[in-house]
Amino acid sequence: MKKYLNFRLFKDKVSMLIDQKAATLIFVLLALQLAAVIASTGLGDVKINPINVLKVFTGGGSDLDRLVILDFRLPRTIISVFVGMALATAGGILQGMIRNPLASPDIIGITGGAGAAVVGFLTVFSNSDNVLMVSVDWLPLAAFIGAFITAFLVYILAWRDGVSPIRMVLIGIGLAALTKAIITFLMIKGPIHRAAQANIWITGSVNGSNWSNVQVIVPWVLLLLIIAFVSARKINVQELGDELAIGLGSQVQIQRFFLLVICTALVGAAVAFAGGIGFVGLMAPHMARRLVGSTYGALLPASALIGGILVLLADVVGRTLFLPLEVPAGVFTAAIGAPYFIYLLFKTRNL
Repeated sequence: MKKYLNFRLFKDKVSMLIDQKAATLIFVLLALQLAAVIASTGLGDVKINPINVLKVFTGGGSDLDRLVILDFRLPRTIISVFVGMALATAGGILQGMIRNPLASPDIIGITGGAGAAVVGFLTVFSNSDNVLMVSVDWLPLAAFIGAFITAFLVYILAWRDGVSPIRMVLIGIGLAALTKAIITFLMIKGPIHRAAQANIWITGSVNGSNWSNVQVIVPWVLLLLIIAFVSARKINVQELGDELAIGLGSQVQIQRFFLLVICTALVGAAVAFAGGIGFVGLMAPHMARRLVGSTYGALLPASALIGGILVLLADVVGRTLFLPLEVPAGVFTAAIGAPYFIYLLFKTRNL
């Protein structure tokens, strides 16, 4: 049995080399994600049998089941999946682009920058009755601008005859603390009830998701994921190092800037609708690397699927395990991710 399959399209103008083992594992992860979606929409105060969930998905089911699934749980489930996919893909891009296993959007401050921009957006464009005066469709753009500014500052400040992995992480942690201070200041300046809501959002929660949010985030993230997957070969080349990449004809700085834009746009979309769900961008690429290897053509899709599963499971546990209380999904991702980050930091202490 061949390890790789070769596909040629459009009279050999487009060719693809596919690792059969990696492709099989990606399809398994896709099946697991679909199973998690079915479980998520069936679990809660009102438990719904998986068979009845499938009936609702195919246009059947009782009125009560359709109300619970379609109006309350499915939008939240879709947001969880796409937020996880966006954060995991962004983390995979960062780790490959700067050749740093510790890189992730939240650790180097990109998530914090997006969060500060979103809180600022809500503060500036809300009236005295706390009603948003502009369309929520502008929220991802605000988050993208905040994420991009932070990412640009991290990269510039870490540059000294090249970028040291540890230096970038340390500077990112410092900027993350600064963005947290900005968010706290904006929360203090606003009404107390808004501060309480913002605190839950900063932790990372998909509670309150609706179909309007889905209509904004799904096209945004799908487009960015496609661009990221197509750009995977550029990350493979950059992992060889700048000198080798330039020797192979790669425009390293232009490609790095392009990848940074894709990464920050993905983070912006995720933070705009789910807040600062942490450590998904760190854990998912490492888990995917163990399954499908380090080739980014397979690594990014696998990371995206694992990220979607992680956020979805964290949300399900948070809203079902402690009923009637609801715990934000970010609490569970941080509980797993923080010890994992410490382990990685110890492992790379000599870099």
